[in-house]
Amino acid sequence: MRLFLDTANLDEIKKVAAWGVLGGVTTNPTLVAKEGADFHRRIRDIAAVVDGPISAEVLATDASGMVREAEILATLAPNVVIKVPVGEAGLTAAAELSSRGIPTNVTLIFSANQALLAALSGATYVSPFVGRLDDISQDGMAVVRETVEVFRQGGFATQVIAASIRHPIHVLDAAKCGAHVATVPFKVLQVMLHHPLTDVGVAHFLADWEKAKAHLTSAES
Repeated sequence: MRLFLDTANLDEIKKVAAWGVLGGVTTNPTLVAKEGADFHRRIRDIAAVVDGPISAEVLATDASGMVREAEILATLAPNVVIKVPVGEAGLTAAAELSSRGIPTNVTLIFSANQALLAALSGATYVSPFVGRLDDISQDGMAVVRETVEVFRQGGFATQVIAASIRHPIHVLDAAKCGAHVATVPFKVLQVMLHHPLTDVGVAHFLADWEKAKAHLTSAES
């Protein structure tokens, strides 16, 4: 399973890219606006750092408007993926873009049925929202699991992005379910990276080294 970073913050993207674990980025105009940046300029800036897919979401709510926005976004970098919301307009846009060879990420998926329709429309990726389903006492990861199984049985090339990830357990569960990707906020990656026993182990190692160094120094004198 690959890890995408769900952000528009360039510092976060550069830091995770340096770790060697960054498979791609998902973003949208709202995230970019929070950074005080121009949307198109920020997509280009991200593409200068990230070789993997960069999902950029459209603002239009009608299919023709989505396609027009997608045509512009697709020129910003060769690895841009057009993110459209599931629905009649989104599926229509995904089908049109697919016919033109423009990759799409159909987002705001809350059921395996929606994911199936998106795959049939030609979507490159579908994004089931795990955390938002959990918020209303539904099993968000069950939708990821069902979608992966449906795609496997149906022989679909569409990949599953586990989205709306809230904590590290979501990431592990997505991997166990067979999701192709989990798109994760920076703070979740930070929690994944750290463990109190690792911190204690490093502290003990450094303390032992200082003692050994002091012993060597005193022995040499």
